[in-house]
Amino acid sequence: MYLLYLDDAGDVKNRRDAYFVLAGIAIFERQAEHLQNALDRLASHVRRQDPDAVEFHGNASLSGRGWWRSIHSQERATIILDGLEAAQSLAPRQWRLFGAAVDKSAISPDDAIEYAFTQMCDRFDKFLRRLYREGIRQKGLIVLDKSAQETRLQSLASEFRAFGHRYGDVINLVDVPFFVDSKATRCIQYADLVAYSLWRKYEQGDTRFFDAIARSFDSEGGVVHGLHHYRNLADPCDCPDCASRPS
Repeated sequence: MYLLYLDDAGDVKNRRDAYFVLAGIAIFERQAEHLQNALDRLASHVRRQDPDAVEFHGNASLSGRGWWRSIHSQERATIILDGLEAAQSLAPRQWRLFGAAVDKSAISPDDAIEYAFTQMCDRFDKFLRRLYREGIRQKGLIVLDKSAQETRLQSLASEFRAFGHRYGDVINLVDVPFFVDSKATRCIQYADLVAYSLWRKYEQGDTRFFDAIARSFDSEGGVVHGLHHYRNLADPCDCPDCASRPS
């Protein structure tokens, strides 16, 4: 089974945030422990006396909230990059990144959350279909950080499994999403770093974290499938998704 760990970045209700992002990592179940261990090792390096107290959270880390304030700002940025690098220790063909960055004003009056979640379900399902054509028969399960959207996203996922969505049917998701406390799993913390990296790029034009993971989004034949950027088409963009689309 493949597990798609997702977290969000940006606030759909905050007018100061132009973007809402939903992103994370799809990983073969036996690789999840390896990612956990890699981030545990990093946590031991960051806070040797109490590594379990380290929760990798992009916004809190970079802004220096809480005990992160005791670490120099440049070192905090390096820790985020080291966290993103943790996935590189996994088996190469057994993980992919997925993400949707939605310009809230461009998609209005439609719902940015529903749109992003639909994109993630559809793209994850198509990834699993490609594996099936290659003789790798796996189902998928989505795991999200606990949030106010829990009931809503579960309902959407149930509808997708029963009736499909705007892009077609979902056939490879085995259940509604599971919601977990990010403190309890490093894999959700990794998804947070991915989502934050996308948000920094699209919201603030800061590409230092995104550049570290840009080549890890699901792709095939030079076409990027795992990353989706919804924007006003009048706004230029050279991100991997926009650059790979036909002009």
